[in-house]
Amino acid sequence: MTGLDALSDPRRFKILWASGRVLAPGLAATIVVALASTYLSDHYRAPPVIFALLLGMALNTLSAEPGYKPGIDVSARVLLRVSVALLGLRITFAQVGELGWSTAAMVLVTVPLTITFGCVLARALRLDSRFGVLSGGAVGICGASAAMAIAVAWPRKDAEGDTVVVIACITTYSTIAMLLYPALLGHLHLDPTQTGRFLGGSIHDVAQVVAAGYASSQRAGDAATIAKLMRVAMLLPVVLAITLRTAGKAGKTAPAAGKVTLFPGFLLAFIVLAALNGFDLVPKPLAADLAEASKWLLVVSVAALGMKTCPRDLMAAGRSALVLIAAETLFLALSVLAWVTLLG
Repeated sequence: MTGLDALSDPRRFKILWASGRVLAPGLAATIVVALASTYLSDHYRAPPVIFALLLGMALNTLSAEPGYKPGIDVSARVLLRVSVALLGLRITFAQVGELGWSTAAMVLVTVPLTITFGCVLARALRLDSRFGVLSGGAVGICGASAAMAIAVAWPRKDAEGDTVVVIACITTYSTIAMLLYPALLGHLHLDPTQTGRFLGGSIHDVAQVVAAGYASSQRAGDAATIAKLMRVAMLLPVVLAITLRTAGKAGKTAPAAGKVTLFPGFLLAFIVLAALNGFDLVPKPLAADLAEASKWLLVVSVAALGMKTCPRDLMAAGRSALVLIAAETLFLALSVLAWVTLLG
């Protein structure tokens, strides 16, 4: 039966209509918050995800309302997976060649090191080592997008609360880095390409990388953007490794075995879209539009996540979580700086 046939079937149409009516209030609420966040971001020059998170948390009571909960859940889960899948359209094979294999090697080394550092330090601070993996992956790869993708791949209790803490810290530290790093680099006498590689290799979110890079120079901005997109490409192997590890553990315990998907659909879509884009099979205007849609869906998902989080949960994270993510940020920056200055 085709889609048109399904719509012409009265029973199926009623089911679709009923589902739409159930989801509409919650979806509308998250979209309104995303629109407001984008407006505030445009006027106050701050990341839209932080506004979405704060506004969503201010509307936390909506997630307890039966009329809003289904739509909010769909925004926090389904739209998130679509957003992560569309990130594949930001990756091309030419990116590695433009900056050389040294930058690719730098990314391949520093991202796993940051995740490992986060895991070890989390244990030292008496936090769950899984929180160290979540925060280390967000710091090392691409900020909020990576945090939410890792949380999806590693379903567990308190995952949403941990993700909110990580996103709040990541966006704050990334904004500080965007302002601070270019000023500090002025004293190190790096050339524009080195400057761009450092900024792209150390700042968390793509938007802040672009802003910091092009504020330095055109050449630095180009290098920073490409280095950052190489880090985005690390989302695939990291999430796949976490998924396989989680599935392996779940296989040992029957009750949890059914809760883990060995190869999530959003990860498969990420791979397919990255491959299509790498071989230039996706028209550039379409790829650009879908990549922009990915950013928009991420804001909607973060708004929904904020609605599902009580502000008290954020406060309960404590000083240890703040220290952990700050230490991971500093570790990544020093690692990338050492690579750029010592290894070229």
